[in-house]
Amino acid sequence: MQAPNDKQQLEPMLGKIAELPGELGKVGELLADNGYFSEANVNACATAGIEPVIAMGREAHHSSLAARFADDPEPPKDPTPVEAMRHRLQTKDGKRRYALRKQTPEPVFGIIKSVLGFRQFLLRGLEKVRGEWKLVTMAWNMKRMFALTGAI
Repeated sequence: MQAPNDKQQLEPMLGKIAELPGELGKVGELLADNGYFSEANVNACATAGIEPVIAMGREAHHSSLAARFADDPEPPKDPTPVEAMRHRLQTKDGKRRYALRKQTPEPVFGIIKSVLGFRQFLLRGLEKVRGEWKLVTMAWNMKRMFALTGAI
């Protein structure tokens, strides 16, 4: 689906997740950056039985020592899905879980940009761009498989 921003991408992806074979297991949590945040998306995750961990805005990179070692805030009474997620993101466990997003998908894009040198599409048109992206991701996968086999 083409959309001007990421907010409109989440609900269709929840539909794709629901179509996955049961043998793959059940998705219990969705990690996403603040580009995906909206009340509708948080509610859609809750309806799908998936716990959202979606940033609600930009946060400072270096919090104070007092903030790092502060106790978790008290949970809200009878929270809406958005209030529950806001609280979850303020807890130590929620911060740890959200940080996983930075070490799982983000390095792949950094390597594709800096190591493979892919910074922009050379072709135009959706089908051509899809083909070009498939080549880029295939190159990434081959590089990764080569590294994992110990051949490097």
